[in-house]
Amino acid sequence: MPIAVITGANSGIGNALTTLLVGEEYEVYACDIHISPSLGSSGAHLVTLDVTDGSSVASLKSRLNDSPLDILFNLAGIMPPQSEDSLEAITSSILLRTFSTNAFGPLLLTQALLPNLLASQSPRVYNVSSRVGSITDNSSGGAYAYRSSKAALNAVSKSMAVDLKDKGVIVLILHPGIVKTGLDPTSHKLEAAVEAGVAAKELWEVCKSKDMEASGKFWHRTGEELPW
Repeated sequence: MPIAVITGANSGIGNALTTLLVGEEYEVYACDIHISPSLGSSGAHLVTLDVTDGSSVASLKSRLNDSPLDILFNLAGIMPPQSEDSLEAITSSILLRTFSTNAFGPLLLTQALLPNLLASQSPRVYNVSSRVGSITDNSSGGAYAYRSSKAALNAVSKSMAVDLKDKGVIVLILHPGIVKTGLDPTSHKLEAAVEAGVAAKELWEVCKSKDMEASGKFWHRTGEELPW
């Protein structure tokens, strides 16, 4: 049975992906800083994980031991309120907290689990970013911490893809679109917003369709390649 680790699994897209992958007979380690009772019925292994805490990451690594890891879904992320993420309001503490979760977390978790990934016959890392992190696509400004942390994740992911290509690890950078989750409740009324289950299903189809040629590129859940 293939093994998948999903961070940010307690709600939203991560929760929906957990259900999807369990349904496709993956042994899923559903990880989040908070674990709700609803996740307990998913059939996944439940792991309390803070991606910004080294001891928490080490605990997950210990739990996996030497098991081959086929999929790592780096999905855990935070978004500061718009009122705190403006040019006038941004602070170093907000920047550090956002980068620690959105950029440093995926990098250091991938580093910790790299031996497990390399033990797999077909290892894949899926880093869930955001179109907001595209420098070319930035026409609205603002969102200083969130936007720059996702741009940093894109850069980290590209380097991962380059470094791991010869080791056979596919690294995809993914944009889920506008999704009705707790990350940004203000977006729920937008016409383009979709339910988490819809976004998860479409993301998973993109993930399954891509090969090494797609590694290190930035993909919308529709399958469209996005600009940096």
